[in-house]
Amino acid sequence: MKYVLVTGGVVSGLGKGVTASSVGVVLKACGLRVTSIKIDPYLNTDAGTMSPFEHGEVFVLDDGGEVDLDLGNYERFLDVRLTKNNNITTGKIYQSVLEKERKGDYLGKTVQVVPHITDAIKNWIESVAVIPVDGKEGPADVCVIELGGTVGDIESMPFIEALRQLSFSVGPDNFCLIHVSLIPVLGVVGEQKTKPTQHSVRELRALGLTPHLLACRSAQPLLENTKEKLSQFCHVPNQNAHHSILKQLNLLSIAAPPNLQAWTKRAETYDNLKNSVRIAMVGKYVGLADSYLSVVKALLHACIACSLKPSIDWIAASDLEDESAKLTPKDHAAAWETLRNAECVLVPGGFGDRGVGGMILAAKYARENNIPYLGICLGMQISVIEFARSVLGLKRANSNEFDSETPNPVVIFMPEGDYFYIPVDQSGGSYGHKVIIPPFGAAFCPATCRQLVDLRYRNAEYVDERHRHRYEVNPEAIGVLEEAGLKFVGKDETGKRMEVGFLSIRIKLCILELYSLSVVCHVTKLDLKFFCFLRYPQILELPSHPFYVGVQFHPEFKSRPGRPSALFLGLILAATKQLEAYLNTHQNGC
Repeated sequence: MKYVLVTGGVVSGLGKGVTASSVGVVLKACGLRVTSIKIDPYLNTDAGTMSPFEHGEVFVLDDGGEVDLDLGNYERFLDVRLTKNNNITTGKIYQSVLEKERKGDYLGKTVQVVPHITDAIKNWIESVAVIPVDGKEGPADVCVIELGGTVGDIESMPFIEALRQLSFSVGPDNFCLIHVSLIPVLGVVGEQKTKPTQHSVRELRALGLTPHLLACRSAQPLLENTKEKLSQFCHVPNQNAHHSILKQLNLLSIAAPPNLQAWTKRAETYDNLKNSVRIAMVGKYVGLADSYLSVVKALLHACIACSLKPSIDWIAASDLEDESAKLTPKDHAAAWETLRNAECVLVPGGFGDRGVGGMILAAKYARENNIPYLGICLGMQISVIEFARSVLGLKRANSNEFDSETPNPVVIFMPEGDYFYIPVDQSGGSYGHKVIIPPFGAAFCPATCRQLVDLRYRNAEYVDERHRHRYEVNPEAIGVLEEAGLKFVGKDETGKRMEVGFLSIRIKLCILELYSLSVVCHVTKLDLKFFCFLRYPQILELPSHPFYVGVQFHPEFKSRPGRPSALFLGLILAATKQLEAYLNTHQNGC
């Protein structure tokens, strides 16, 4: 196995994740198979309990792993499907070592950071690196490892030592280190300073690791004399990164010239776009864009497919509430003006009751004014609460998450304790599961549907979805909601819980033709008893609305450049009045 290690110096947040992802893309473009590992030195076992304000979004993997957002970058850039073991934390390492110690696996020896912790880190890396993540058999050619934090952090020391040992054990031809560092620009003349990077490299060397390349972050492109100084004092080659990496890893003889035509065309297309679409993002954590990173990327993918640039207007949900009009009237007025100027509305996921009132108002505005709306996870639950209050007249309708005493709980805590769910006394709540595709010829599955399935999935029996929630629509409320016009369909195998929302022909075709995550069939109430095959992906739609859709799962986690999520694509098409024409075209097989 060949390893590329990406470290960071001077300050955090320089873009190690994007650097690691980009390196992976270039190596993949050279015909190599690539996998990725992210090391987070914090003591948490995973990112599931961390605040989005603290650490950005929690990215959910196919196996339900709640991981760092950089693994989302890896999946999008490399088009791979990682596992929770591709994210290593200090908490996971210490937990595994202590479990072995309790079982007596160390035969009474004193358990220490060296060698037991460092050995656990090396063993974890080497075992995960050989797991295929691209759908092919056998291990990848190169494993790109990103070490979070900055060189010199106390919590990073065991990982630095383990990686030093790994570099020695695998040999120089199998290990390449790229150090990401800051080049500050100081003074009126804009002089680029290399000393911080020099000191960072010196500290890295003192710990036993020598970088082979530098990836420099600066407010301005590096000047030639800056590059020459860095090359001279840090002992790294200048430019031609892919050639230097391949040379260091002794891969020049088997790697092809990098084929980056698709990426280049995509970048050029985006740079030449003139028109944009205004999207109101109404959420809890809008103070940090990374809190909704995958949603932002999914919108970007969809907009580029429509030859548009996304213009995202961030709206703090609490600013829309009536209380805000009293306390912060300017923010309240600005939030409502932004919402009214938007061409579509998106309410993403979240936890807790802060800002819920504002989200409900945003959903109501979109529903009453025929503004395209997409609610994801909490956003889907919000649309149910709003509909129950405004249309059914249940003024106290709510979720048990926000009001445990509500007389009209239209959203309730998931009662099961099976393997899909976590116990009530534990935090977190992510899981992935299969969506069964009905067989051809079934009474509830039109032939056209199955033909589209066969074309896209080649007779696949199921596809996967990713969830992250602990509350769901109350099955006892489904009947009255449907009678009023908010459509759902499908239940789980027990017949007790609502699962899949009703889709009109318009939305069904959009999902069948383009959605790479799930297949949802158009059914009637007579067919309901057969629809138990489709478990857990919850979708709702208001058929009388141009586009009013809510989904309990997170489609943003599987959107890819060049292959956008159909739900996001449908939102953008509806916002620009192109949805009907698009679906008519694709319905005719074009």
